[in-house]
Amino acid sequence: MATKTASTKTASTNTASAGAAAHDESAEGFTAEERAAMKERAKEVKAARRGARGGKADGEAELLAKVAEMAEPDRVLAERVHALVRAAAPELTPKTWYGMPAYARDGKVVCFFQSAGKFKARYATLGFNDAAHLDDGAMWPTAFALTELTAAVEERITELVTRAAG
Repeated sequence: MATKTASTKTASTNTASAGAAAHDESAEGFTAEERAAMKERAKEVKAARRGARGGKADGEAELLAKVAEMAEPDRVLAERVHALVRAAAPELTPKTWYGMPAYARDGKVVCFFQSAGKFKARYATLGFNDAAHLDDGAMWPTAFALTELTAAVEERITELVTRAAG
């Protein structure tokens, strides 16, 4: 009987180990970067709740702190995108969203910047959520790859953010 108990424990330990191995990054599921982003979002929600109870968080300071943590060239892109968004749509509220710089209207994220390093991507992204007023027929882009900011790209960002905030 003792032998059976020991083998049962061994079998359950092996099953647990196999289950843990199935959840590594090579298996389907969340990557370490995605899990980190979810943890950052949970902290943001908790901070927002605290802010609603009296202490007001400074969203722009938190956003700029996240930008300062970025490696180049992401940091340079994020700083310039921030300046463009603030100039084009000063009514949008700067904040962080999943640890990324974001800009909201009435608490809903309109647009956000995602650094290439955030999820080990080839390029940074300027994205727009459904709160953005970018609708154009039956289909329109909601995310744009950013590799450098030329005058033409800056003009396009300004136009998109102005429309999105509209």
